[in-house]
Amino acid sequence: MAGSKQLEQTSKNIDSSAHMITTARVPADKPVRIAFSLNDSPDDASPENFSLAFPELDQQLQPLPPCHDSKESMQVYKQHCKIAEEYHEVKKEIALLEERKKELIARLEQVEKESMDAAQLAKEYAELTEENRTLKLAQTQCVEQLEKLRIQYQKRQGSS
Repeated sequence: MAGSKQLEQTSKNIDSSAHMITTARVPADKPVRIAFSLNDSPDDASPENFSLAFPELDQQLQPLPPCHDSKESMQVYKQHCKIAEEYHEVKKEIALLEERKKELIARLEQVEKESMDAAQLAKEYAELTEENRTLKLAQTQCVEQLEKLRIQYQKRQGSS
């Protein structure tokens, strides 16, 4: 029974401090998260396992491999990895915001174009309305003039 309890406690410790790293191919534009435990690290952990833990970072921003004998070095490395992850998240958010900015600019340009088209149409409508009013007035004057001419013609016809 005591062995079972110890096994269960060991299993809990492993579950809470160790994570599995998958080796599946990930597209280059997708973030890669590498998790590892700094507690109870095996003695065979070599510095090569820590190199390029964050391939999306510039070389000078890469966390330096920790000194496994120094708890402080491991903590600094862990903190640097956390900062690197945050940096990656911020860069990703910036990229998303820049994409959103492009979409909004394109939408604004479209709205401005439609607004200019609407203003042009409104101006053209006003001009055509004025022209129509002028033409109706001219037609009314022509009809009146024609009526006067008819009356004069009929008077001439009647007097001759």
